[in-house]
Amino acid sequence: MTHAPVLRVYLEGSMLETARAGSFNFMNVLRQAVEGAGWRIEWHQTGAMARMAAPLRDGYALFHMEAPTHDRALTFRRAYHYPFWQIEPVQQRWRFAVAQSRYDPGTVDSQAAHTFTQRLRDRVLPGPPPRRGDTVLVPLQGHIRRCRSFQTMSPIEMLEAVAATGRPTIATLHPRESYDDADHAALARLATLYPNLRIGGDTARLIRDCAFVATQNSAVAFDGYLLGKPVVLFGQIDFHHIGLNVADLGAREALAQAESHAPDFDRYLFWFLQQNAINATRPDAGARILAAMRRGGWPIGTAPGT
Repeated sequence: MTHAPVLRVYLEGSMLETARAGSFNFMNVLRQAVEGAGWRIEWHQTGAMARMAAPLRDGYALFHMEAPTHDRALTFRRAYHYPFWQIEPVQQRWRFAVAQSRYDPGTVDSQAAHTFTQRLRDRVLPGPPPRRGDTVLVPLQGHIRRCRSFQTMSPIEMLEAVAATGRPTIATLHPRESYDDADHAALARLATLYPNLRIGGDTARLIRDCAFVATQNSAVAFDGYLLGKPVVLFGQIDFHHIGLNVADLGAREALAQAESHAPDFDRYLFWFLQQNAINATRPDAGARILAAMRRGGWPIGTAPGT
């Protein structure tokens, strides 16, 4: 007797509850696509023990924002804003398929991109029209005194490079990161050394009127694109194509170019989200889900009718 392949989806908290209840739209579309291809699907609570056991079980595994545990596992995560999603064989965003893809603005319809981006902006970042002020916004993430493999320098060194330009600079702290006494001391030292530097503030308010964003790879920079803000990237990320990359230009040159940098933000956002992510509200979402799974090495067929 032939048994249908099984896909176990490992979720946490409310995500697991809504998937089981049928109120998680992306999981509904994924289930329909997988079952339409002849597979079975199961919902499971994630956790250390579940992740340890996953490689020993038959079938395939899908994790939310967690590294795949074996060669039959993939990971998925939101592509910054609902209803856009990505399914990948790796956890690091700078290794996602879109990060390796070539972006050509000439292939994107300008009017369609403008309409798409305007609607997205009005939905996720409502408020007065953004303006280009003088301040550089530096949204900090975690491990600020350490340079990790995907970074060109530590976040503290990045912040000093920005402050050393003499421009008004505001560094904001990530609300879900933990900063120890040594971190706060390092920030205080920079604030004393550079009178143009301020630590702390409302990131959502500051981004609307900043001159540009300087970051390692914070999602705040993606919102900067939505508001027409140039971005200087000190680390690797999937939305690097229209950013000023310190790894390529050097910090001084990237920061100098930021003032006049003016890519077509609308076209890029349309390309990144509508063309290279899975829009769970579109009729082709199921086909895109299966295509992403096949790219990840799964032998799953095409959804019926596509």
